[in-house]
Formats: sequence, structure tokens, C-alpha cells
Amino acid sequence: MTILIGNAPCSWGVEFAKDERNPAWTTVLDECAEAGYRGIELGPVGFMPEDPDVLGPALESRNLALIGGVVFRAFHDPEKWEDTLDGSVRTCKALKAHGAKHLVLIDSISDRRAPTAGRPEEAEQMDDAEWAGFVERIRTIARMGTEEYGLTVAIHAHAAGFCDFRPELERLLNEVDDSVLKICLDTGHTVYAGFDPVDFMQKNMDRISYMHFKDIDPEVKRQTIANRTDFYEACGNGIFCNLGKGEVNFKEVRQLLEDSNFEGWCTVEQDCDPRLQISPMDDARNNRQFLQSIGFV
Repeated sequence: MTILIGNAPCSWGVEFAKDERNPAWTTVLDECAEAGYRGIELGPVGFMPEDPDVLGPALESRNLALIGGVVFRAFHDPEKWEDTLDGSVRTCKALKAHGAKHLVLIDSISDRRAPTAGRPEEAEQMDDAEWAGFVERIRTIARMGTEEYGLTVAIHAHAAGFCDFRPELERLLNEVDDSVLKICLDTGHTVYAGFDPVDFMQKNMDRISYMHFKDIDPEVKRQTIANRTDFYEACGNGIFCNLGKGEVNFKEVRQLLEDSNFEGWCTVEQDCDPRLQISPMDDARNNRQFLQSIGFV
């Protein structure tokens, strides 16, 4: 079993490429490497340079691999298809240029679902026609990433999108062939959505191609759900705590990965609010040290 540990720009508060609160991309690379990580995700396309002659040497000089990239776009909204396609193509090109493997698809936050994040029994559902279009848009990008760019494409369930709760995730997986769509399991978002990542891994390990490591503070989660708190406000409130400080049993996660001979990357993602985060570097170090303490070298 060879597991490599990476991090992602969202751990530095980078959610959107042009957010003026973002740190410099070079700062993120510097601190990621200094904290002991071996790779980093692309972040939202446009945050890091899209010219491989600029980004490539910057990664190499820090001994960082580019792991993959996330397309966090409104797959649920047919009117935003051109934006989704643009983000997908640009991300695929960047990943291929640097030999990265993982393309992760996330349905972005919807106003229709934001108030019921963490509340599966209350969440609004798409009608059959909406769902069919949603699935086809994901299938189209998954095929493109797989067949045109040689990437491993995975779906990532995310709070406040339309692929959030376990029944939705499982329905999607049943409708899109596993030859083009795998699973990127995010340990924090599964807990946010009310299902156990360990149980899900036990039943779906053969389809998991990539892991996002995230922990979740149970008291902040309780307050967030009770108060119907906005996702980004919840990030600022610290819903995603340092690894090992929340609900996720990472020792069991590690054991399952070991038992299944998992090979590849597990990436830390501690979503945070850049206005409130005092030291992403401290969190990055603490998370790396925790993972080392339970056997992730």
C-alpha cells in the first residue's frame, strides 16, 4: 500500500479563483511544502497560473506534485452549462499538462438546497426531468475527462448541492457507468450529510479512487443544522476542525484503506474562511502531524 498525502488551496481559504481575500498562489505552495505535504490540488481554475511553463517549475522547485483538480460548478443548473463546461475543459487541460490524475466533480451550492444542508428529510428534490439533465451533464464531463484527457474522474458529494446525501450519491453512481465515474470520498462532507464514511467505504471501496480528508466538529455541526447556517458562514465558525478533533474515525479510515490495498493520494481539505483564519500554516502542520501519528507517513 502506497498512500501519498497532499493538501489543497481551500485549506488556505481559496474557494473562488478571483476572491480578493485569497493568499498568493506562491504562498500556498510554499506553506504546503513547508508543512510536509508531497502534493497539492490545483484549486479553482484560474487561481494558479494556467501556463504550465510557469506553474510547472514552481511545483518542481518545491518538490510538489500536482494531484488533481476540482470542478465546483452548478451541474444542477442547465443555464450555467457553458460556465460548467469552460471550467471543466480548463481544469482538464491544466491537469494533463502536469501529469495529474484526479478530476473531481462537485455540484456547487444551490439556493434551493442551502437551507437544508445536513437535513436530508427536508431537502428539496429535483423532478425526474431535472435529475435526468443533471446526470447527463455529469456523465458528459466524466466521459470527456476520461476519454479525451486520460484522467480518473470522480464525483464528490458536497453540502448544499444536489448530490449531497447518500441516496442521491448512490442513485447517481447507479446511473453513470463506473468506467467513467469513480468516487472521491470526502470524510467531512459525508458526516455533514448524516452518513458514516466508514460504512460507506466498506460498501463502496472498489469504486473509491481518491480521498479528501476532512474532520467535522460535532457541536458546530449541531448548531449549524439547527440554525440553518450558510455553508461559508459555517466554515468561518469552524465546522471543519483539525483532523482528529472531530467526528471522523481516521484510524478506521486508514485501516480500510490498508485492507483494500489502496494506492494513491489522500488530500487534506480543511475549508476555512480566509477573513477569520489566523494561521492556515498551523492547521496544515497539525493535520500532517496527526496523520503521521496514526500511520500515514
